[in-house]
Order: sequence, then C-alpha cells, then structure tokens
Amino acid sequence: MSKSIKAMITDVYRNRYAETDGACVVDMTGMDVLQQEDLRHVLREASAEVRVVKNSLARAAMRDTPLEPLGNALVGPCAIVVSSSSLIEAAKALAVAAKKFDTLTLKHALLDGDPELLTVAQLATMKGRLELLGEIAMLVASPGRAMAGCLSSPQGKIAGCLKAIADKE
Repeated sequence: MSKSIKAMITDVYRNRYAETDGACVVDMTGMDVLQQEDLRHVLREASAEVRVVKNSLARAAMRDTPLEPLGNALVGPCAIVVSSSSLIEAAKALAVAAKKFDTLTLKHALLDGDPELLTVAQLATMKGRLELLGEIAMLVASPGRAMAGCLSSPQGKIAGCLKAIADKE
C-alpha cells in the first residue's frame, strides 16, 4: 500500500473516531459472512457498529486522542466497536453474541477516555446509565419513604386505639 493511501485511510480513521472517547476491540476471525451480519444486526439494535481496522493505521489515527491506550493494545486481527449511545450496552450485546458465536473473541475496552484498559467482559458487567439513574432515584426516595413511615406509624396506632374504644361502646 502506498504512503498516500495509508495517509488517506489514517485520516478516515481519525475522522471516524475523533469524537469517540470509548470503544471495544473484538476479533471476528473465523466468523462467516452470515455470522458477521448477525453480529452487526445485534450491535445495530444496541446503537453500535463494528468496523475491521488495520492495526498500524488505527494506532496512528488514535495517537494523541482519548483512544490512544486502546490503539496501543491493538494486536492481531481487530475490529473496533463504537456506540452512539451507551458503550456498556454494546459490551453487553457483545457478551451475549460471544456465547452465540464461538469464534468471536472479546479483547479490550476503553470507557470514557480512562487511560486504564478493561476487558469487554468487565465492561459488560458494569451498570448502564438507566440502571444507575434508577438506583440513584431509589436512594434519593428511600429516606423520604422512611420518614413518611415514621410519621404515619403513630397516627395509625392512635386511630386503631380510638376505633377499639368506639367499638367497645
């Protein structure tokens, strides 16, 4: 491949991953076309996409970006998975797909530009945005529920006593 072609491909990678601060790396070696299309369909439902990359050009494109640690970890056949919504949901979809497709190998992941790499399996076990928001709402509402229970408990006892007195008479 000539230097000008490599430069063009590197620019395409740089533009494609410029706004991305997290991605997963998988190895799709051994998957036939139908399996790859099934995987792409599963990822599309999770608002994600997978693209096979040339490692050296992807490394060059990711240099001086939040994805640089991931670029340095590109070894062997690689495909990069990015998500337009939640990378954690994409990782969960990849974990399910890895059980379905024996030849799909889950490699590394980078979340929110954190310089420490994770495995895709670790990322798949994390809670997503909606799960965290639900947990926060529950924690915020919990003290209020406990306070309401404390306030209503004595009133209930008094009402029960008054009813018992009224029933005796």
